[in-house]
Amino acid sequence: MSPEILSLLMFAVTCGVLLLGFPVAFTLAGVPLAFALIGTGLGLFDLRLLSALPSRYFGVMSNEVLVAVPLFLFMGYVVERANIVNRLFFSLQLAARHLPGSMAVAALATCALFATATGIVGAVVTLMGLLAFPVMLRAGYDQRFAAGVICAGGCLGILIPPSIMLIVYAAIAQVSPVRLYAAAILPGFLLAGLYMLYVVGRAYLNPKLAPKPPEETIPPTAQIIWQMITSFVPLAVLILSVLGAILLGLATPAEAAGVGSAGALILAACYRALTWQRLKEAVFLTARTAAMVCWLFVGSWTFASVFSYLGGHKLIEHWVLAAELSPIAFLILAQCIIFLLGWPLEWSEIIIIFVPIFLPMLATFGIDPLLFGVLVALNLQTSFLTPPMAMAAYYLKGVSPPGVELMTIFRGVMPFLAMVFVAMFLLYMFPGLALWLPVVFFG
Repeated sequence: MSPEILSLLMFAVTCGVLLLGFPVAFTLAGVPLAFALIGTGLGLFDLRLLSALPSRYFGVMSNEVLVAVPLFLFMGYVVERANIVNRLFFSLQLAARHLPGSMAVAALATCALFATATGIVGAVVTLMGLLAFPVMLRAGYDQRFAAGVICAGGCLGILIPPSIMLIVYAAIAQVSPVRLYAAAILPGFLLAGLYMLYVVGRAYLNPKLAPKPPEETIPPTAQIIWQMITSFVPLAVLILSVLGAILLGLATPAEAAGVGSAGALILAACYRALTWQRLKEAVFLTARTAAMVCWLFVGSWTFASVFSYLGGHKLIEHWVLAAELSPIAFLILAQCIIFLLGWPLEWSEIIIIFVPIFLPMLATFGIDPLLFGVLVALNLQTSFLTPPMAMAAYYLKGVSPPGVELMTIFRGVMPFLAMVFVAMFLLYMFPGLALWLPVVFFG
C-alpha cells in the first residue's frame, strides 16, 4: 500500500466516524494517530515525527488571533443573557410597522445586529426562536414563512463580523483577521438585505403570509422614538465602537473584543440586568465554547500533519491541477464540494478538514484568500439550512411552540437558500464587494 492510499483511507474513516456522531476534536486527533501507528507498522510513517506535535499545539494555543474568541463569545453571551435583544426586536418591529411583513423585517434586522455582537449561530436562532417566532405566529404569520426568517436570519452570525468562523479561517489560512473582517462586512449585509427584499416582496404579493399589526396596538410616535433610543442606540454604539476600532487600526481584534466585553457588562448593568446568576451563565458558556474551538485546532493540526506527511494534500492538488481548470472553474468546484459537505457535516468540520486542502492551490489559480474565505462563509450558511444536518432548523424546532413540524421548518428555509446562491453569484461577478473595503481601510 502506498502512503497516498493510506492518507485517503484515513480521510474516509475520519468522515465516517464524524457522521456517526463522535466529537469532532477527538476524532480529528484520534483517527490520524491510529493511522500513524498503522503506517509505522507498514513502514510508511516515522513515529518520531509526532514529537513535533506538542510544539505545534503550543504555537496554536499562543496564537494572538485566538485570544479574541473567548472575548467575543463573552460579549455576545452577556448581551444575550441581559435580554437586550428583546428590547431591540420590539423597537425595530415598531419602527418597521409600515412595511409589508414588518415583524419579519424586524426579526432579520435584529438577527443582523445581534450577529455583530456575537458570532454564535445557535445562540441567535434559539433566542429569536423564543422571542420573535411565537410573536409572529400569534400575529397570524404563516409557519413556514416565519420559520424561514428565524433560521436564515440566525445564520448571519457565521458571516457578519465578529464571526467566530472567520477567526478560525484566518488562523488556518494565516491571513489578517482584520482584513478578513473588512472583506466580510459588505457581503454580510448584502445577504441580510436580500433576505429583507424577499420578505417584503412576498408579504406585499401575499399579505396573508404576514398580516400587518392592527393600528390600535401601535403606541404613540413619541413612545416609539424613545424605545428606539433606549434599545437600538446603546447596542449600535457598542457594536460600531468594536468594529470601528478594528477597521480603523486603533485596536487588534483581541483588544477590541476586550473593550466590547467591558461595554456589554456596562450596558447590562445600565439595564439593571447584570445579575450574578446571568454573569455565571455567560462565563460558563464562554469557557465551554472557547474550549471547543481550541480543541478543534489541536485536532486539526494533528490531522493535517499526518495527512500531509502521507502525501494526501499533494495527491489532491495533483488531481485538481491535472484537470487544468480556470480560476472561476476551480472556485465553483471548491464551493460545490463545500456545499455538498454542508448536508452531512457542520461548519467546524468543513473549515478544519476540507478548506485547508484548497488553500495551498489558491496562489496557483491567482485567487485572493480573503475572497475565498468570504465565499466559504457565504456557502456555509447553507450547512445550517440544508437537511439532514440543518442545525438552524433543529435549534428552532427545539424551542418552537407545539404543532410546528420539522418538515415545515425545512420547507420554510428553502427560499432563503436561493438568496444565498444569489449573494454568491453577485460575489463571483463583483469580487470588489469583498475586496474593496480591505483596500480602503488598509491599502
